[in-house]
Amino acid sequence: MKKDSLLTKDTLIKGTLILAVAALVARVLGLVQRVPLQYYLDDYGMALYGIAYNIYFALLIVATAGIPSALSKLVADRLALGREREANLIYRAAVRFALVAGVLMTVLLYVLAPLYAEHIAHVPESALAIRALAPALLLFPLIAIMRGYFQGRQVMKAGGISQIVEQILRVVTAVLFVALLVGWGYSLEISAAGASFGGVMGSIGAFAVMLYFWFRLRKAKATSSQSVSQEDQQPLPRVREIYKQIFKLSVPISVISIIVPAIYFIDSSIVVPLIKAQLAGGAREAQEILGILVGRAQSFAGIPPILAIALSTSIIPIISAAYAKNDRAELSKQASMALRLSLLAGLPVVVMLVVAARSYNVFLFGDDAGTGIIIALTASAMLQIVMMTTGAILMGLGMTRAPMGFVGIGIGVKLLASFVFAAWWGIYGIIAATALAFLIILLLNVMKLRREISFSILGYRWIGLLIATAVMLAIGLVFENWTYDWGWSAWLTALTSSLVLAMVYPLLLAVTAVLRKSDVQLLPGKLQQLIAKTKFDRLLRR
Repeated sequence: MKKDSLLTKDTLIKGTLILAVAALVARVLGLVQRVPLQYYLDDYGMALYGIAYNIYFALLIVATAGIPSALSKLVADRLALGREREANLIYRAAVRFALVAGVLMTVLLYVLAPLYAEHIAHVPESALAIRALAPALLLFPLIAIMRGYFQGRQVMKAGGISQIVEQILRVVTAVLFVALLVGWGYSLEISAAGASFGGVMGSIGAFAVMLYFWFRLRKAKATSSQSVSQEDQQPLPRVREIYKQIFKLSVPISVISIIVPAIYFIDSSIVVPLIKAQLAGGAREAQEILGILVGRAQSFAGIPPILAIALSTSIIPIISAAYAKNDRAELSKQASMALRLSLLAGLPVVVMLVVAARSYNVFLFGDDAGTGIIIALTASAMLQIVMMTTGAILMGLGMTRAPMGFVGIGIGVKLLASFVFAAWWGIYGIIAATALAFLIILLLNVMKLRREISFSILGYRWIGLLIATAVMLAIGLVFENWTYDWGWSAWLTALTSSLVLAMVYPLLLAVTAVLRKSDVQLLPGKLQQLIAKTKFDRLLRR
């Protein structure tokens, strides 16, 4: 019988690429959306829209925190042992939770919107925009559960496609509604509500995609001729026990996932009091530096980890399935591959942004203020990438308590080091404290991982990677300075610098023998065909 190509398992690399592209598309569309909305709504209207969206995302995190990842692990465990019925029971229990959570969140947001808008946000006019977005919460918890279920089946394309469709519909409908409402002469309050309603349309589109995959899966199951395995005849657990397992996993995963938001929250709270005494402009100058850190540097530093987030989502069910079958060889292989991928794919993005930071800064924000801050924080993202990957592997092994404790240690280190380093280096000391926190968590993760499984990232190829990185940095800096001196525009300099480095990086990996033919053979077939057409594979050693 012909296999449904949409429901075949995705490999680690293919699944990661799907989720990374989806996340990148979502981020770009979110950025693009703000241009027309700003044009139609101006600063006041955007404030109404922003208040609604921030409260919506906060409630959405409460409703779904950690549950998709926990569900993907539980489902992957059961399927690896042939317990299809138990995997489906876990899914149905999670769906019931999502339905209840969605209704409660929607009702609470709709009823309490005026109170929040007036007494907390102190912008009463934002109540309508908040209420317009509330219906989206009916579906998003359920969408998150469905994505987690398909991730557990290692079908990453379901979540990736739904995320892209969601963002396209949200952006298109939000801009369309705003353009129509403003054109018809409605107030900014109503127009901002129209922009918010785009989120509802996005949720409907995402849900439709997930339903499509669900019906494809049901059809595939109905036509399957496979008999029920012996393992699948085991007695099913009680629903109460299922919920206990879900929340036992989801709470630690949620705690682990907040490390970066927690560090950024700490920075927002301590930067001004810690550095104002060192500055000639006092508190006012410290506030401007904080604005650069939050508004510019954190935006740049958030780009390289996109791949790590996708990789973390992909690796949990794969590691979990291998661990459930006690397949030590597969565990070692997949862990090594994940760490190698995070390192080799994250490094060029960090280098590109560091090298072209000045050009990107001028292009996006109109001046080069805070370029050094952007460079320092973006460089620390490399540690964050590997930290997230090692944490995800530990979660796939079912070890959530240890990494949760490591996060607590990291936050403690961040706080203490910020006070010490800020006295020496000001804002750069606070960024150094962030890098130190990432490094401490990373080292603790690796030590714990070493005790559980064997893995190798690059072996003796580390020297080649260091040489390739140094050469890449040198080429990038020379090119960036030349084009700047020649008077090129900021956007052209940023674009060409990134393109040059994107072409140079794989060549350097080939010349230094960091990248091998065996690595390319792990890529999806279409990518291998594309590489073969470019003759690049001829440069690689076996």
